[in-house]
Amino acid sequence: MRSIKQPGPPIVERIQWVEARGRAFAFTLQAGLPLLDAARRGFAAEGFAGGVLNFRQGALGPFGYVMPALSKTGENAAFYSDTFRPEGVTRVRLGSMTLGTRDGAPFFHCHGLWTEADGKASGGHMLPDETMVAEPFEVEAFGLDGAMFTAEPDPETNFKLFGPVAAASTGARTTRRAFALRLRPNQDFAGCLEGFCRAHGISRAKLHGGVGSTIGARFTHGAVTEPFATELAITSGAIEIGRSKALEAALDVALVDYTGGIAEGRMVRGDNPVLMTMELVLEVLD
Repeated sequence: MRSIKQPGPPIVERIQWVEARGRAFAFTLQAGLPLLDAARRGFAAEGFAGGVLNFRQGALGPFGYVMPALSKTGENAAFYSDTFRPEGVTRVRLGSMTLGTRDGAPFFHCHGLWTEADGKASGGHMLPDETMVAEPFEVEAFGLDGAMFTAEPDPETNFKLFGPVAAASTGARTTRRAFALRLRPNQDFAGCLEGFCRAHGISRAKLHGGVGSTIGARFTHGAVTEPFATELAITSGAIEIGRSKALEAALDVALVDYTGGIAEGRMVRGDNPVLMTMELVLEVLD
């Protein structure tokens, strides 16, 4: 399997996880607010301090983002481009967000694909401090009670990355058992989730959120992304017993690579290793 050497030694525990409770709900992001504040308000209205969300449309402006890029210093296996600030309203086609905390304040990690006002199709990593909601749009969220994604220094990748930590209950109404996860580098995306579910006696689960990167990508429809550095959003995902009578993860994603190439589809199981990180929530269905 493909792998990328990271600047620091691998951490023994390859999945960072916290068991929690949660609930799926939808809300509308308010226009005229920073995207971060609009998201925070939507979760707070349901009693949650954080969680994950997905969206299939949106309008942003002003808007700032970065794309994956090669590392100029060698201090990281890959890095970010300079900041892009397209003029006008950018029409978001899809995206996934993790809402948590960094340095004691609300923060998000959000990837998506969009079309800029001049017609350019692009994607990447949205910047919380430079992105405003231009028009109201609905999102699908999953709030967490008992866990929070918190940005902490990660010696393996030499980045400050979101990972789940235990958190005090906010008393929010919840309906399901859930696991907040962060997958570490150089392990197959699907295989990692399947192994986690087997280890925790989970026979059926739904993915919510999903922000991270893979080492290129291999899709079931035959497409291949060769450039190794990507920014990826999960568009849908489930884990259940497949035709093989074993657990199988069905992972539909969208990504942009460091050359600007865009790809979408279902990932091949066993051939899509994580590059830097993969954050998501598993809702346990039975």
